[in-house]
Amino acid sequence: MIIVIGKSGQLAQELAALDREDIRCLGRNDIDITDSQDVANKLAACQPTAVINAAAYTAVDKAQSDEVAAYKLNHEAVAVLGEYCAAHNLHLVHVSTDYVFNGQYHRPITPATPRTPLGVYGASKAAGEAALEAIPKLSFTIIRTAWVYSRFGHNFVYTMLKLMAQKPALGIVADQIGTPTCAAGLAQAAVHAAQHRISGIHHWTDTGVASWFDFAVAIQRIAQHKGLLEKAIPIAPITTEDFPTPARRPAYSVLCKASLATAFADIPQLHWETRLTAMLSDITIEN
Repeated sequence: MIIVIGKSGQLAQELAALDREDIRCLGRNDIDITDSQDVANKLAACQPTAVINAAAYTAVDKAQSDEVAAYKLNHEAVAVLGEYCAAHNLHLVHVSTDYVFNGQYHRPITPATPRTPLGVYGASKAAGEAALEAIPKLSFTIIRTAWVYSRFGHNFVYTMLKLMAQKPALGIVADQIGTPTCAAGLAQAAVHAAQHRISGIHHWTDTGVASWFDFAVAIQRIAQHKGLLEKAIPIAPITTEDFPTPARRPAYSVLCKASLATAFADIPQLHWETRLTAMLSDITIEN
């Protein structure tokens, strides 16, 4: 049995959608991962062989003024899960983020690159990673990912579809570079890591490189082709300075995925446009 911590997030919903008898999702109403005793009681009752932590504080801008809450979920709760898993020989798969890096790079970022977070969200996620690394005898996988979207929940794709249907034109940031990543593939990678007790830090995103502007242009083109949008609107590239936010964003978030060729060889690596097309096809069918 693989226990997934989280029910409402994009990754947790994709894991639930796998519809496997050996996967069970526990949400915040089922388990309090900040309480070590509750974690012990609930996980002991489930008797898992592995745990996937898909729970996180992900409100990047809000974290700047809500530091205590961000650290409680992204650091303290991660340590609680890690300690329990170490004590009971359970493998822990923990999902992390490109925000543990400052984005001041010009080539894909390797798993061994030192953590240099820009804001509270990234710092809290970095602290969670470090907490797991410090736990003796813990069997764990840290999967860093970036620019995640899904057919479930709130994300960039749904925001763009809504704005494209309502606005006469859009300006989208073109000087932040990364890789859009569909949570469907990430879910497969997380289960693989749990089943095979893959060790260490690995980077998982879809393949290819894009800016947010490139991503938006592709969303409109594919969505219009599939009948999700009636018409195309002008989309202009803008700079990060044109769109200020409380938390700074990494300018370059392309992650090096070289380790996937061996550790995750059974999981298909698809280009981000291929994954996006499949996701928009799912939406079309549901509609």
